[in-house]
Amino acid sequence: MTDAVEDAAQSVRRSPIARGLARGGYAANGVVHLLFGVIVIVISFGGRGESDQAGVFRAILDAPLGLALVWLLALLLAALGLFQVLRAFLAKGTDAAAWGRRSSAAGQAVVYPALAAIAVTVALGARLDGDRSAQQVAHWLLETPGGVFVVAAAGLGLGIGGLVFASIGVRRSFDKQVRIPRGRMGIAVTATGVVGYLGKGLSVAIVGVLLIVAAVKQEAAAAGGFDAAIEALLEQMLGPFLVFLIGFGLVAYAAFSFLRARYAKL
Repeated sequence: MTDAVEDAAQSVRRSPIARGLARGGYAANGVVHLLFGVIVIVISFGGRGESDQAGVFRAILDAPLGLALVWLLALLLAALGLFQVLRAFLAKGTDAAAWGRRSSAAGQAVVYPALAAIAVTVALGARLDGDRSAQQVAHWLLETPGGVFVVAAAGLGLGIGGLVFASIGVRRSFDKQVRIPRGRMGIAVTATGVVGYLGKGLSVAIVGVLLIVAAVKQEAAAAGGFDAAIEALLEQMLGPFLVFLIGFGLVAYAAFSFLRARYAKL
C-alpha cells in the first residue's frame, strides 16, 4: 500500500501540470516580494504603506483586475506548497543531507500555503493586522505561566531562521535548489540569490529581535510583525538607510524568485 501511495505521489510530482504550477508558485512569490520590497523602499524615503504580506495583497486589490490576481496568486502559492509536501514525502536517504532536504521542503510546505491563506483572507474582504495579532498573542503568552519563555523561543527561532536565510546567501547554497546557467544569466541568478537571501534573512531576524525584546521587558507592546520592525528600525541611527537596504534585498529576492521559476530543480 505504501509503495502504491509513493508511486502515485511520484507520478504527480513528475507531471508537467504539477511542475508548471510549482514554477508559477515561485513567480507568484516573486510578485509578492517585489511589491513588498518596493513598499519598504518607499517607506525608507518617508512615504507611507503597509509593509506586511496582507498590505501587499491589499495593494494588489486596488489594481485593475486586482481581485482575480490575488486569487491567482493564492492558487499558485498553494500549489507550490503542495508540491513541497510531495518533495518532503519523497525525499530519499537517511543521512544528514537527506534530512536537510526534507526539512527544507517541509518548511516551504508551511510557508507558501500560509502566504496563500493570507491572500484568500484578504480576497474575502477580511482586515488583517499583523502587528496587532502579534501583540495579542504575545500578551496572552506573557500572562500565562512560562509564556515568556515561549515568546523568547519564538523570537530566537525567527532570529535563527533569519541567520539561516543569510547563510544560504553568503554560502550560495541555493545552487542546490536552482540550476545555475552559464554566462550572464548565471551571474544574475547568483547575484540576486546572494543579495536576496541576505535581505530576506535580515527582514525575518528583526521580527525575532522584537519578540525577544518583548520577552525580556515582558511587554507585549514591544512585540509586532514586520510593520512594527520597520518602524522600530526607522527610529535608529541610519535607520532609513537600513530600511532601504532591506527593501532592496527583498526586491533582489523577488528577482531571484522569478529566475527560480525558470531554473528551479524540480
